[in-house]
Amino acid sequence: MMKQKNVCPNDYEHDAWAQGKLVLGIDEAGRGPLAGPLVAAGVLFPIGYENPEIYDSKSISEKKREALFEVIKEDALYYEIVIVSPEEIDRWNIYRADQRAFAEIAQLIPADVVLTDAMPLEGDARVIPLVKGDRKSVSIAAGSILAKVTRDRIMKEYDVLYPQYGFAKHKGYPTPQHLAAIEEYGITEIHRKSFGPVAATQMKLNLFDE
Repeated sequence: MMKQKNVCPNDYEHDAWAQGKLVLGIDEAGRGPLAGPLVAAGVLFPIGYENPEIYDSKSISEKKREALFEVIKEDALYYEIVIVSPEEIDRWNIYRADQRAFAEIAQLIPADVVLTDAMPLEGDARVIPLVKGDRKSVSIAAGSILAKVTRDRIMKEYDVLYPQYGFAKHKGYPTPQHLAAIEEYGITEIHRKSFGPVAATQMKLNLFDE
């Protein structure tokens, strides 16, 4: 028996579209890594847009994400990608940095309804935060794909600069390979200094310098 493909039900879009409202979906990639940027992306599709291929970016292959990346940009009425540096993450903390990026996108794209992947935005009555929104909304799922593809490409570029860390493989997440590389080679300018394992390594280096 063929396994049923995951498809976003788009209930929130359908409700808004029935009232002639434009819907913006926002998601991010890179909250958990120890290195590299956070990337947030927002997508606003035409009313009635459907694409059963667009789903949670983590649940589809890299090849499919790359193909959908171009489809989404072509089909969207508006899209926006915001890159948050490691320095900004350390300054604001990851949650606040993420929230600020979402808020920036919500202000840049004209929409009647803003769907986010579980991120509330204070003072914006248009916002509906959805837990696992990238599996419920084609707009959020599209944002997740733009964000992940963009971030993965950035981490592959960093892999060329820092080949000993394996960024192309683990994308900065705290894998055993990455943690071992931090222990052996120390931290780089793209590491998030406020994150536990990175902060611990920095503390060791400071002790050795004293």
